[in-house]
Formats: sequence, structure tokens, C-alpha cells
Amino acid sequence: MRIGGLAPSNPVFLAPMAGVTDLPVRELAVEFGAGLAVGEMQSADMSLLHSRKTRQRQQHSARAGIRAVQIVGYDPLQLAAAARYQADVGAEVIDINMGCPAKKVCRKAAGSALLADEALVADILEAVVAAVALPVTLKIRTGTDPEHRNGLSIARIAEASGVQLLTVHGRTRADRFKGAAEYDTIAEIAGAVSIPVIANGDVDTVSKARAVLAHTGAAGIMVGRAAQGQWWLPGAIATALAKGQAEATVPALANQLELQSRLLRGLADFHGEFLGVRIARKHQTWFLESLVQQGVLGNLAARDFRRSFNGLESAQAQARYHEGLATHLLKDRMLLAA
Repeated sequence: MRIGGLAPSNPVFLAPMAGVTDLPVRELAVEFGAGLAVGEMQSADMSLLHSRKTRQRQQHSARAGIRAVQIVGYDPLQLAAAARYQADVGAEVIDINMGCPAKKVCRKAAGSALLADEALVADILEAVVAAVALPVTLKIRTGTDPEHRNGLSIARIAEASGVQLLTVHGRTRADRFKGAAEYDTIAEIAGAVSIPVIANGDVDTVSKARAVLAHTGAAGIMVGRAAQGQWWLPGAIATALAKGQAEATVPALANQLELQSRLLRGLADFHGEFLGVRIARKHQTWFLESLVQQGVLGNLAARDFRRSFNGLESAQAQARYHEGLATHLLKDRMLLAA
């Protein structure tokens, strides 16, 4: 698969998730084999360029792989200007968000709200593609609501506008994240356009990824919420698909604990002590939930560990607590193996 002149290492991508997939997360995901980790969405409003949130989301490193920057907005000229700015400061791919269902985005007629105005979609895409020499990609949902699945029409507009890759989340704007993703619309889109289509929504295992690829004919997969707490998952799915394995290889518990320790340190370094400590709490919650899913922890133990961790007020205390958790879990694992 190619995105313009760029070749991701594999077709399993980490989804951009606002407030989640910051630079430390993207670095880990790419290190563990994600083919692409798109940055968190940034507003096309240039007046916000120097806000703390935008400055943080602008950060990138070579360890995070291809620099794909996602922008969100509703004004074609504003989005074109934002794309030019991102190209000037080092973006390699411009991704346009027309998939976010969040109310604060949609009430400004941005994100997935744009799907209701196909003429405006065309104006935006044409303006951004004309503004930069970089490949432009697009993320959408299947439509505005289950009665108006116009994803195919949007996909044709995207292809005609010069968009070079399309990611489709298998829910409508009205669905938000409720219910199960549907893949028939993605299959219809993939069969109708010549640009690569990436299928997104509820992909959490190798078997699910393989089934979605077979059903849709998509060129690749994007993994979102399933990767929370286990940032190795997109890479593990990619490896299993490439090797024909039935399921992903789960890293050894010691490796997962070490990865989480690195993430906690990275969050504190990247966001600073105050924010880093608070952001680490949700990441530790996701990590503990992943250990419950793997059968390493029971629900009650995970709840107790989460409550204790969330009461800590410094990055150093969080690091010490995680080290204690690691020692406890690894000791239990050795006793069980004896």
C-alpha cells in the first residue's frame, strides 16, 4: 500500500484519538509494529496555533514514523491554510477529519457533521488538495445516520478531488460509538473507488481483522479503542496477518509491564508533572483492564489497584506503585508456574 509516494510498513494503522494518542503513545505503537499512527486532530483555526493543546499535538519524532497530521474544520480556505502551515512545519500526510462524532466538533459543522453537506465536502477537499504537494487523506463515517448512509457518495467525491487514501469508520454520525460497526457500506465503498480504503470500527483481534478485510476488500485496518492499554496490539495484528497466524502473539507479562512503565515516564516527561499524572491515570486504567481481559488479574484486584494508583499525586509515586505492581504480578506468575 502507498499513500502518495509514502509506503507504510504494513496496512494496520493506529487510529487518531483526541486526548489519547499523543506522541509517547504513537512512538510505542510504531515501535511495536503499527504501520502508521496518525496524530491527534488539530483545529484548522490558526488563532489556536499557540495554545498548549495545539503545541502538544504538533509534537513529532522519527520514532513515531510517518508524520500524518489530522486537521478538523468547516471552512475550505481555513483548512487549506492550515494544511499549508502543517506542510511547512514538516507534515508528510494531511488527514482531514470528517468522522469525529463529538458534539463540540459537530455543533461547529465540522467532523462528521460535514457528511450532510456534500457540496461543502467537495469544496474542502479540492481546496486542501490544491493547497499542498503532500498526499491528502480523509477519514469519514458511513453517513449521517442509518437512514442516510451516503459514505459511497462522499468516497466518490474524495477520489475525484484527489484524496489518496480513505478511512471509513463503520458507524454513522448518529451512532457515535453505540452498537456494532457495520461493514457492508465499507465494502461498497472499497469496491467502487480505486484509492486505498482502510476499514475502522470494532477491530480488536486478528480473526476480526481478517474477517473485516475479507468482507470489505479494504486495503488495510485501523485499530482504535481496542489498542488502549495495549499499544502493541496493532503491530501484533499486522504480524499475525503477514505470517498467517490465527491470533496475535501477546507480549510476555514482563514486557507489557515494562512497556507500561516506559509510557508512564513518557507521559510525565511530555506533559509535565501536573498533567502527566492525571493523563497517566486513564492509561493505567486501560492497562489494568487489558490484564483482566488476559486473565492476569481479576476484576476486584484491578479495581483496587486502579483506586490506589488514582490517589497518587506525583509521577514518582506512580512509577514506584507500578514497580510494586510489576513485582507482585511477576512473583505470582512464577509461583503459578512452579
